[in-house]
Amino acid sequence: MATIKCRNMTFSNIQGILFDKNGTLEDSETYLRSLAQKAARIIDAQVPGTGEPLLMAFGINGSSLDPAGLISVASRRETEVAAAAYIAETGKSWFQSLKIARQALDEAEKYIGKTSSPLFVGSLEVLKSLSEAGLKLGILSAATTSEVNEFVKYHQLSDYIQLEMGVDEGPSKPDPILFLQACKSLGVEPSATLMVGDSVGDMQMARNAKAAGCIGITWIGKSDNVQGADVVISQLDEIQVVEA
Repeated sequence: MATIKCRNMTFSNIQGILFDKNGTLEDSETYLRSLAQKAARIIDAQVPGTGEPLLMAFGINGSSLDPAGLISVASRRETEVAAAAYIAETGKSWFQSLKIARQALDEAEKYIGKTSSPLFVGSLEVLKSLSEAGLKLGILSAATTSEVNEFVKYHQLSDYIQLEMGVDEGPSKPDPILFLQACKSLGVEPSATLMVGDSVGDMQMARNAKAAGCIGITWIGKSDNVQGADVVISQLDEIQVVEA
């Protein structure tokens, strides 16, 4: 067990830390913005008039991406359903709308390519130091498990990350069952595990699972995006082991 210090907060008897991926470890803004823009164009070509509303729903405003928007924090399944709702408004059947949304997102992913986005500066060093302190580390992301696997493999994080968990079918964030399942797989107690994430969903999930603490990270300085956090940081290296 270790004692973790973050700014003015100290967390004692910590066994493990779970990290979100997009917007926490991975600087995925460019990729997500491109994905949303391409998917919206593909859908608009089939269902004229849906492109602009979809971009707004995805959280795209001009060239900027809302880090609390749909494409940033929702699971793939939730994104498909939300897009399908806009398509269904035009009079198409629900199952046809879902098919169009799913195929558009698949096509957009293939067009852009699924190479992982870069790590935020300092991410690798922090994961290494936490792992060397004996903490069990995992990734709990709204991305699919295969995307989490690709991310860990691409950045060669397997020496430090012991759990690679995404959302495929079933519950999505902020359902606390995800945090509880992750802790069980990692072999740690929820009450001895910290959550590090960049969204309200991450904070709510961990808090409702009775986590040891919630660390919100906002690389862009928007603390509203992590309401409910015990402490808000702007760099991952603010997570420090003071006793192992």
